[in-house]
Amino acid sequence: MGSQAQAASYGTPSIALSAGYLSGAVAATGDPTVNVTVGQSGADAGALAVTVTASTKTSVATTGDVTVTGTGATRRLAVAARGRGYTDLTVKVTGVDGQTATKTLHYAASAAVQQGADSRYFTGSSDASAAVDVGGGYVVVADDESNVLRLYDRSASGAPIKTWDFSSKIGVTKEIDIEGAARAGDTIYWTGSLGNNKDGEYKSARNTLFTTKVTGSGATAALSYGGSYKKLRDDLVAWDEAHGDRYGFAAGTADGQAPKQIDGFNVEGLEFAPGSTTTAYVGFRAPLAPAVPGGKALLVPVTNIDKVVGSGATAVFGTPIELDLGGLSIRDVRKNAANQYLIVAGSWAADDNTAPYALYTWDGNPAHTPTKTRDLPTSDLGGWEAVIDVPDLTTPGARAQLLTDNGSADLYGDGTEAKDLTHPEWKKSRGTWFTVTG
Repeated sequence: MGSQAQAASYGTPSIALSAGYLSGAVAATGDPTVNVTVGQSGADAGALAVTVTASTKTSVATTGDVTVTGTGATRRLAVAARGRGYTDLTVKVTGVDGQTATKTLHYAASAAVQQGADSRYFTGSSDASAAVDVGGGYVVVADDESNVLRLYDRSASGAPIKTWDFSSKIGVTKEIDIEGAARAGDTIYWTGSLGNNKDGEYKSARNTLFTTKVTGSGATAALSYGGSYKKLRDDLVAWDEAHGDRYGFAAGTADGQAPKQIDGFNVEGLEFAPGSTTTAYVGFRAPLAPAVPGGKALLVPVTNIDKVVGSGATAVFGTPIELDLGGLSIRDVRKNAANQYLIVAGSWAADDNTAPYALYTWDGNPAHTPTKTRDLPTSDLGGWEAVIDVPDLTTPGARAQLLTDNGSADLYGDGTEAKDLTHPEWKKSRGTWFTVTG
């Protein structure tokens, strides 16, 4: 009777997970975790036990691969994946009287990657395409499959801290296909690819250049909408036609022309000229400039980008810059305050996850040839798309963090491309630090 009376004095324990879906990686450092909140009427929450009692696929993770830490009402659950794939983990809370309650955590693990200890995974999106440092170890990342801008902690894997979507203010309902970004003071310029979609169809939203204003920094950084311009593609085509169709922009933007061809039209980089906040280099994935066998990468200076967005002025272009990147094109370009540039070089082709990628340094002088500093891994899932910031390139052993676009990658081995995954928590891009000097 005494034990029955004791049992009746407590309610059924409660359990809640901060996320029902979680993604990790084999041999990863700093994988995302889930908070488990528990309670029981009439009992001290610290006296409740939290365990993982079952895994539906032990080749991905066993119950022994799960660690629960913390005391009190909130515990932290971490999973050390042992294999690629999916598993459902049963998380159980046991009350002081033996009553239990459970929740299911849907877990997915991607394969081990090169530079694993130097990698972090930014979840909620798989198609990272441009990134801008906002100080304090935080970065705003754009996605070429949506118009959402996401704020992440660069040092930790996990979900964004904040998100912004300025589609309604810009006046678009479709994806801008954001591919490049550059910061001048408290203003960030974001550009769409300006090209046709993969089927060769013109989509007006992609012909968008817009700005956001940054206030604060780090975790407190906030973005507000500035302005937009929707004729940069048109201006580039008209300029090229006026100069003898040197780069074939009119043909590259013609109806039916796919953008990711050697003679296509696709913008993927944006950065300011040395010492300038008004002249920006527009970097092309396609076309390649046909100056040498294999082609040169192309930068076109927009000399009045501040007025283009600020007052709708027609873009004015400077002398184009052709860079020898070993037959590769621009995937991103970023500089530091000392006007030292890093260029991510990759293929112009659409299906290029196994094509060469390389990192180049450059001083921003059009007459000077960039210097190849290293090859980038091509055996990992995803393509290299963005440099967050540039360290002092005169310092031996300096490191830079690069991001991948994993949108077309089969992260979990089931044939599903990451951008098509049902649950955003399973979508992710990877940020990896690489040594870029010495």
